[in-house]
This record gives sequence, C-alpha cells and structure tokens, in this order.
Amino acid sequence: MDAMADTKPRQAAAKALAARDALRGSFAVWTHVSIAGIGGPAKQIATMHRLAVEGKRWISEDGFFHALSYCIALPGPETQQLAIYVGWLANRTIGGIIAGGLFILPGALCMMALSFGYVLGAESQAGQAIFVGVRPAILAIMAEAIVRFGRHVLHGPPRLALSALAFAAAFFKLPLPIIIFVPALLGIAAALAKLPGFTRPTAAATDRTAIAHKRDGMADCARSGIAGLARPLAMWLALWLAPAIVLFCLFGLDNVYTQISLAFGKVAMMAFGGDYAVVVYGAKQAVDSYHWISAREVQEGIAMGEIVPGTIMIVTQFFGFIAAYRDPGNLPPLLAGVFGGLLATWMTFIPCFLWILSIAPFIEGLRRKAILSNALKAVTAAAVGVILNLTVWFGIRTLFRVVQPIQYGHLNFDAPDFTSFDPWALALFVCAAIAVFRFKVSAAMTLVGSSAAGILLIWVGLAR
Repeated sequence: MDAMADTKPRQAAAKALAARDALRGSFAVWTHVSIAGIGGPAKQIATMHRLAVEGKRWISEDGFFHALSYCIALPGPETQQLAIYVGWLANRTIGGIIAGGLFILPGALCMMALSFGYVLGAESQAGQAIFVGVRPAILAIMAEAIVRFGRHVLHGPPRLALSALAFAAAFFKLPLPIIIFVPALLGIAAALAKLPGFTRPTAAATDRTAIAHKRDGMADCARSGIAGLARPLAMWLALWLAPAIVLFCLFGLDNVYTQISLAFGKVAMMAFGGDYAVVVYGAKQAVDSYHWISAREVQEGIAMGEIVPGTIMIVTQFFGFIAAYRDPGNLPPLLAGVFGGLLATWMTFIPCFLWILSIAPFIEGLRRKAILSNALKAVTAAAVGVILNLTVWFGIRTLFRVVQPIQYGHLNFDAPDFTSFDPWALALFVCAAIAVFRFKVSAAMTLVGSSAAGILLIWVGLAR
C-alpha cells in the first residue's frame, strides 16, 4: 500500500515535469519561428513546417496543409492562425496562446521602434537611403517566397488556373471576398462532380504524436459540442470588442481611436485570403476610406513589415501609429502613436485566437469531408494569386517612381508611368534576386547588403 501511495505523487511530479518541458520546448519553437520569419508568410510557413512537422511531429504533413487551407479561408492572417492551431495541438489552449503571442510579439516590438524612427527620420537623407535599398530587396524576397509557397499548393492545372484567375481579379481590384468565395464554390462543384485536380495523394500519417493528437482532438470535439464552442467564443469576442465599445462610449464615432478600432476590426472580419490579402484590405481602409496615409507610405510600411520578425500583418500597427500620430488630440503625438498602434494590433490579431481556439477541436475532422476539403484547397490556390498580386503591386511601385490609377469601363487597375522607370532599383532587385534564388542568402543578410548599396547610391548621387 505504501509503495502504491508513493507511486502516485511520483507519477504526478513526472507528469508536471513533462508538461513544463513541453511548454519550454514550445517557447523555443515559436520564438524560432517568429525570429526566423523575416521574409513574408511563405518563409514562416516553411519554418513552421520544418519545426512542427519534420522536427517535433506535432502534426502530420497532410494535416498541416489542411489546417493551412482552413486558415486561409478564414479572415485574418493565416500564418498566425496556423501557429495558434499547431500550438493548440501540442499543448492545448496554453500552447495556442504561447504560439500566437510569440508569433507577433517580437515583430510588434520591432515595428513600434521602426514607427518611431519613421516619423522622426524617414524624410532625412539617411532614412530615404535605407528605403532605396530595402524596397528592391523586399521585392526579391517576396518573389522567392511566392515561388516556394506555390510549389507546396499549386498541384495540377485546376489549381494553377484558379490562382491565375484570382491574380487577375485582384489586379483589377475586384472585392477580396469574391476572389476567395468563388474559388471555394468551384471547389465544391468539382467535389460534387467528382472531378480530379484538387486532391493531392498523401501518405497515411504514421507519426504517433500526430495520430494521438488527432484522436484527442476528436474526443474533445465530441465532448465539447455547442456549449464547448460557445464559451471560448464568448470570452475571446468580449476581449476583442471591449476596447472598441469603451472608446465609442467615451468619445463617439468621430474620434481617431474609435475609427482605428472600427477600421481594423473590419479588416479582421472582412479580409479573406491570408496575410497579404489582409495587408491589401488594411491599406485600402487606411488610404481610401480614412485618408490616414499615402500609397507611398503603405509601400514603406510593407517594407518595414517584411524586415521585422513574424507576420507582415504587423504593418497594421504602423497604419494605426501614423493615424493617431497625425491626429493626437490632447496627447503628445508619439504617445498617441503608441496607443493607436497598439489598438490596431489588438483589433487585428485577437480574432485569430477567437477563430482557432474556439473551433480547433473541429478542424481535423473537417479533413474527412471531401466537399469542404476541396473548397479549402481551391481557396489556398486562389490565395497564391492574391499574394502574387501584392508582389506585383509592390514591384510596380519599386521599379517606377510614378504609378497612375486607370479606369477602363468597370475595371480599375494601376499602371506605371514608364518614363519614371528607376534603373538602379532594377539593378538592386536583380542582385537581391540572385542572392536569394541562386545563392540562398538569408533574408536578413540580403536586406543588410541591399540597404548598404542604397546608402552608397544616395551618397554618390546616383539614386534619389
């Protein structure tokens, strides 16, 4: 009896130690994913795949890309949502919070520092020199990332066709929800007609950890039901909306902070198609709807978003910072900028926890439903086209100094003024592309080298 009594405390202590070790490992993995994620969503997805699928084996290969498709179909940044889901698989709710929090925290700190530097020195010669070099390097990194991402998801002519159609629709500025939902309907139609082209043969998961989490997830789903879904949904919804409600009650609709909360709350709810799609929708709100920033400042914000760790969606913090900095009310402008940036970050990223932690137990089970699986694969293919469109949008503004909006009938698109072509930007882009494609130079080193080249070009008077 005494031996049995001694065994239970030892087992409990061993279990607690294993849980602490698992959380310590989770901190290490997600810090690595965030810091190594300079270069855009495709780079972060590849890093997550290497560490979570190939390394820790928290999730199978097929499950990883199924979850990715599901996250792309949700509004908001798919990279953070995928991190939250994989973190939940590894360590349940606390694991999801750790993964999602660490995924954005380093980037948020860096973006806040860059926002200070931008308003204090962006118009200086040094500030402009850095952007001269950074923009072409970012374009090369985005191009390499889209190629790597496309290889993972564009299998077969149907997916390639959907991606091309989504690119064309995004280029001509069709609404993003249409660009995402139409491919989903086509995927459902293909499943109902039993047409090939959306399914990708995958080996059965032999990884014991992935199988165990799949079984546990299904058990959680069976136990939780609607009540289990409602509790976390209500909690995260209340956390997300609390700042907006308080600001509206205190200051009304005309206050800049209320407008920031509403604008980026709308971005979080309406921007379907992943990180870059959210960037496009957020930029549209900041430039066209509220006139907080210019198109050039959006481009420079995207450049800063690419050079900080974590998701590029942290650029919404920059948008919020600039909006409040220029309309500070009774606050010092820099302090107002801090509040505006943090508010934009909160309204953009809290819904990621809401979506994933509320429905995580159900995600794996959806993989067995052919119709929904086809719809998600079609959405993933369309998202590649949306990402490619932002790369083209960024590229046009990098290689040409003047870009003009064109309206042709019901179609709208941006066209460069070819007389404003910048040959030095092209030269820097080619050098950066050779570095990342041919010699596999890291994104950080490419940015440092290109920035140094930009400073040199400004110094000798060859670029402006």
